[in-house]
Amino acid sequence: MSEGGQVFGANHVRQPVSDEQLDVAAGILALLSDRTRLALLHRLGQGEADVSTLTEAGSAARTSVSQHLGKLRLAGLVTARRDGRRVVYALKHGHLRRLVDEALNVADHEIGHLPSHD
Repeated sequence: MSEGGQVFGANHVRQPVSDEQLDVAAGILALLSDRTRLALLHRLGQGEADVSTLTEAGSAARTSVSQHLGKLRLAGLVTARRDGRRVVYALKHGHLRRLVDEALNVADHEIGHLPSHD
């Protein structure tokens, strides 16, 4: 992934990494380190959902789900729009969906003792 402060992109071109990028990425990963927020982002990776749907999909109380969604929204990771009386949430970036998916893929490898691959 990185070597000497550089990131390998999809085409393996080395790009310098700024302190700001590292700070923002560390903040995003810190938000993902919470199990409930990770579950919410995983569910939102499947499409938009309201708080009731997200509460049913997860294992947290409605008030907890709302608080976590507020943090994700303040961080700019999810968007919210009104649909009548409901607030519907969505991931702001497809990159975030892929990041969550990759984290879960790594977990699958760890749990199943699967060999790593590049």
